Amino acid sequence: MPPDTDKGSQMLLGAAGFHAGDWLTFNTQIARQAAEIGLTALNLRVNDPENAREIDIGRIKRTFADNGLVVGQTNGNYGGGLVSDDDGERTRAIKFMKRMCNLTRRLGAPDTYLRPGSMNKRGAWLPHPQNRTPAVFDRLVDSARQICAVASNEGVRVAVEGGVVSPLYSARRVRDFIDAVGSKSLGFNQDPVNFIGTVEDAFDTTRVLNEFFDLLGDVTFGAHTKDFRLLDALLPHFEEVEIGTGMLDHKTFLTRMQQACPNGHVLIEHIPQEKFGPAFKVVMSLSNAAGIKWDRPKGAVNPNTAGPGTP
Repeated sequence: MPPDTDKGSQMLLGAAGFHAGDWLTFNTQIARQAAEIGLTALNLRVNDPENAREIDIGRIKRTFADNGLVVGQTNGNYGGGLVSDDDGERTRAIKFMKRMCNLTRRLGAPDTYLRPGSMNKRGAWLPHPQNRTPAVFDRLVDSARQICAVASNEGVRVAVEGGVVSPLYSARRVRDFIDAVGSKSLGFNQDPVNFIGTVEDAFDTTRVLNEFFDLLGDVTFGAHTKDFRLLDALLPHFEEVEIGTGMLDHKTFLTRMQQACPNGHVLIEHIPQEKFGPAFKVVMSLSNAAGIKWDRPKGAVNPNTAGPGTP
């Protein structure tokens, strides 16, 4: 059953990429800036999880706690190698992710982000004709099984994302992947803008959202939120725009997210740091219209009333 919205959900509203640097460079100034906006959950980007020192982990955890923040997700910079046909490259990517699971536990984060990758050597989120082939899918399943075995032992979760250019290009394909891996440690990071691939999708995002939550709501761990528009052009072309100015049905997105994952986090992403304050205000306005209330960690600024400059 959906949660009682009169009592509010336990979701946290935060940001992915508020601090664009490596987790070791996160500091009190950055934490205070996020807290003053009203954000409550931030992701941490990790360039190298090997040999992470307890002194650094302790400092980061204290900085988050002292400013009323939680680590919503860890993101490892390991590229697109989980589907590589080069055994050495794929082994290195799997090893990196196993170490991410260990660091995620030590940081007290609920999950680490799994990037499905691409056969395109120029980037993990770029298209390639082999991305939709059975061989690529099978390699990704095998990689994820190895990673999830470690995640299970560490007591953390792995949140996979997808997108129309990736090997996980639709709600059905993501569901097939999660079922094939067969681990309770594996779930989905909802990010619907990534899956807008046709004019029909762009003009009916409500249908797209309902399909994703119908198929994947029971394995949803968290979400990223942004917006997009369809450009006026002969050939279909989509671009990201400031949240609330595009075509995404945010009311349906937030409502279905609360129903599916009332204890999860929703992270605003893909904007520079100075734009998170205005974006936060827009999401709060959209949330109010949808009847969504946000939770806050102990000591956090109340996200339901906060805004830039809140003491």
